[in-house]
Amino acid sequence: MRRNGMSLMIAVATMALFSQVSTAQDKLDRTVLPIQEPERPKFSELDVRNVEEIPPFFEVKPPKEAPNVIIVLIDDIGFGGPSTFGGPIQTPTLDRLAKSGLLYNNFHTTALCSPTRMALKCGRNHHTANTGSIMESSTGFPGNTGQVPNSVAPLAEMLRLNGYSTGAFGKWHETAAWETSVSGPFDRWPTRQGFDKFYGFIGGETDQWFPLVYDGVTRVTPPKTEGYHFTVDMTNQAIGWMKAQQSITPDKPFFMYYATGAVHAPHHVPKKWADKYKGKFDKGWDNIRLESIARQKKLGVIPSNTKLAPKPEDIKDWEVLTPDERRLFARQAEVFAGFLEQTDHEIGRLTAAVEEIGEMDNTLFIYIAGDNGTSAEGGFVGMYNEMTYFNNVTEKVEDLLPLIDKWGGPETFPHMAAGWAVAFDSPFTWTKQVASDFGGTRNGMIIHWPNGIKEKGGIRSQFAHVIDIAPTILEAVGLPEPKSVNGTPQIPIEGTSLLYTFADADAEERHTTQYFEMFGNRALYHDGWFARTIHRAPWQSINMPPLETDVWDLYNIRDDFSLTNNLAKDHPEKLAKLQALFMSEAKKYNVLPIDDRVIARMNPAIAGRPDILGDRTSLTLYDGMDGMLENTFMNVKNRSMTITADLVIPEGGADGVILTQGGRFGGWCLYMKNGKPIYTYNYLGLERFTVASSSSIPAGPATVVLDFAYDGKSQEDLGKGGKVTISVDGKSVAKGQVEKTQPLIFSADETADVGLDNQTPVANDIGIGREETRFTGKIKKITLEVK
Repeated sequence: MRRNGMSLMIAVATMALFSQVSTAQDKLDRTVLPIQEPERPKFSELDVRNVEEIPPFFEVKPPKEAPNVIIVLIDDIGFGGPSTFGGPIQTPTLDRLAKSGLLYNNFHTTALCSPTRMALKCGRNHHTANTGSIMESSTGFPGNTGQVPNSVAPLAEMLRLNGYSTGAFGKWHETAAWETSVSGPFDRWPTRQGFDKFYGFIGGETDQWFPLVYDGVTRVTPPKTEGYHFTVDMTNQAIGWMKAQQSITPDKPFFMYYATGAVHAPHHVPKKWADKYKGKFDKGWDNIRLESIARQKKLGVIPSNTKLAPKPEDIKDWEVLTPDERRLFARQAEVFAGFLEQTDHEIGRLTAAVEEIGEMDNTLFIYIAGDNGTSAEGGFVGMYNEMTYFNNVTEKVEDLLPLIDKWGGPETFPHMAAGWAVAFDSPFTWTKQVASDFGGTRNGMIIHWPNGIKEKGGIRSQFAHVIDIAPTILEAVGLPEPKSVNGTPQIPIEGTSLLYTFADADAEERHTTQYFEMFGNRALYHDGWFARTIHRAPWQSINMPPLETDVWDLYNIRDDFSLTNNLAKDHPEKLAKLQALFMSEAKKYNVLPIDDRVIARMNPAIAGRPDILGDRTSLTLYDGMDGMLENTFMNVKNRSMTITADLVIPEGGADGVILTQGGRFGGWCLYMKNGKPIYTYNYLGLERFTVASSSSIPAGPATVVLDFAYDGKSQEDLGKGGKVTISVDGKSVAKGQVEKTQPLIFSADETADVGLDNQTPVANDIGIGREETRFTGKIKKITLEVK
């Protein structure tokens, strides 16, 4: 009895103590983060038994009953793709969440991935966060530097400092390109941007079969499972983290950011998913558009008077295409559709896991179907290798036809024809990159929160923008907008909470003004009116017209959902006022000066952003230096180079990679096979040029030199070939010619590696994977010099 009585006393005391702690938590000033600890008392009493215990300050807790938060973001799918919004691609998870949540049909993004992601997670306009475009095309101008300032704290950091566990999974693409090396800085990596856990890829895309994956800031090798696919892997990681977090701290809410690489190119998906759509797209993109708008009206996700906007003039009618073109393009759409449905299936596994642990009712689940419109970057015929787009190389139908059966598999890095992008952005005209058309910016969104939203299956049509998500979450959680984070005063959040729409479909719209701008395409929304100019098509990267000559259109979008009735001539004064307002907003948010360069900005010297190697012409490399992304390695494109490798050859000869850059779809490699030095240049996976020695190198120390003499007259003379000479210990052992080279980029995710070839191999005859390509001799030092 004494023991039970003592236990009761302890329990009562503990409850009282936690009551005091809870009361103290309620009084915290959450506008300054991190929350300041109370002043520590000082005691003069000797014996602890004679002192009344005070509430400890062990940790900051979120407000009472704060929900878990999950943001799901799919990549590169437009309004007219998912079945939930009338599209032809089945998304049963999105359908189910829509039926028990709210569907938003007037939600907008920035028309490009990095800017949307940054705006989503900080609640400010993308130029305010210095993310005017993707990281790889950042410039030296404010609004476009690629470095989010400390005055723009991310939502994840706000929640973490208020007691949430935070995890990010999948695509990041928010770190400045020159900050992705082993030297950092790591301030703008996920684990320094508010996330306790990160598992995913840091750039804009990755090979779904052979991804470049980081756990935190450490590059890791994905599991070697049969049929491995990154979307499945990231989902397993997300579920595992969530369950473990809730197991250890069930009273602590979590914030999960789940951002798939799908359905961005490369369109990689198991064949069984693509084959589900066999024959479904044989009718062509024109008929798919007509069927989609009919379904959209029937579902009520667009007004019944909506007209189908015309296709861009450059997109051919399906009926005029050749049978070979139709067959190729139909398979491209089947693979893309399978990719999206597989992605939605994996999101379904995630939602099932949330339900399994009993947390679905208390989870604010935001499912955004696209960070921009569907991508038309595949050009008019699609691409076997998406990197051809970034090197200004046009692929041909006759070259792609033999690859139909491999489309979407490991031997392709594909993208689809632009006609499908237009179809999957129905009922609009344009696509990704076009910030001045809703085909580029209007994306479907579902918000599901049983504890906070009572209506099921409702539709919300108030104007909303991606910058509205962060303030919505803060209000739903019960947190104020912080004025200072980690010692830095904050730029106020520029978005508007959507919580006012949760209980009232007819609530008066609160986000009344919003600018749009991307690579010269620009527009302004204001009180139901939309003024815009189409400066360039997504497939146009050179010879743009002067910005001053752009012609502006005017639309009343409350009567014209799809932007088909241009009222510029009827209301010239209204148009002039909106144009002036655009310039005012552009100045306010660091949009000016406008930069319409696209591919040229991939070159740091042209763009005016930092280059980690600067003007250096020599780089010393050592064994173990692998996983170096293209923006953190010596630029060897369009110039001569010399590689000097100091090696030790074992008895019986050496095999494997000495130094390589790139992978199966473009790059170069100096390696050894059967003891013989070889150099292979892989031109976009389309052609390979190989120079090989006929004699092996004997055991012992050896110096192998690769000299590449570029045929171009300067670095501005792009994509020329070059003469290759391989020497061993000062003696030439092989000579040859590389006929052409990649002028602008090797890969978005394949790396430069010493002593092995990460991910996919440049050369066909050295295997695939780290161990298979590992150099079997010893690499003492490699010197890479460029001229």
